[in-house]
Amino acid sequence: MNEWLNHPTLKDMDPIKVELIKMAAKQADGKSGKELAPIMMSLIGNANKQKIHFTGDEIDLIFSVLKEGKSKKEQAEIDKTIQLVHSFFRKKA
Repeated sequence: MNEWLNHPTLKDMDPIKVELIKMAAKQADGKSGKELAPIMMSLIGNANKQKIHFTGDEIDLIFSVLKEGKSKKEQAEIDKTIQLVHSFFRKKA
């Protein structure tokens, strides 16, 4: 657990983004894939309020953090949640 803290992407990432990711990871701990959508929406919403935008690599890292320690079934649920979040933001754009 928490191997993601050593991810090379974090090395050059804005410390505020790292803190937002840590908060999301803490909130996601023990949650199922279906329960992650509100966490992701909150993370993105908090970032947007601070005028922070995540790169594609940073978003990939967030998703891998959320999948950490989950079963294959839960990871599949997370993937579905990710698609829902992506759909939501495409409609808003």
